[in-house]
Amino acid sequence: MHVSALLKRKGSEIVSVRSDDTVAAAAALLTKHRIGAVLVSDGDGRPAGILSERDIVRRLAADGAQALGRPVSELMTRDLVTVGPEQSDAEALALMSERRVRHLPVMDGERLLGVISIGDVVKARLDGAELEVESLRGYVAGIG
Repeated sequence: MHVSALLKRKGSEIVSVRSDDTVAAAAALLTKHRIGAVLVSDGDGRPAGILSERDIVRRLAADGAQALGRPVSELMTRDLVTVGPEQSDAEALALMSERRVRHLPVMDGERLLGVISIGDVVKARLDGAELEVESLRGYVAGIG
């Protein structure tokens, strides 16, 4: 399955914050949308970074509650790992494993199309495996 099909399944809603928003505001968005990461927008629609729950937890462990008042720009990951819509779910999963990331912005050139998570990719792979098993069961049952 292509990444574009994953986005079509899950929807392409993009939840983002600005780099000068507080970590507390970003955490509230993560909770509201029940997601594990939020894109940081640079103002022109392109992602400037990504902020994950892990980024927040690490800073909380280091700085305590003061971390919540800090700007997102201090915690976000700036070196984004991205994927294209034409890439396969297997390629996306391999990239996530190799680069140790759980969220990939989907870019078509300079245009942001959405974000996929490791959960989205694993679900698609499991759904594909279940479909294959059912097809094989039907094939075997039809032969007998």
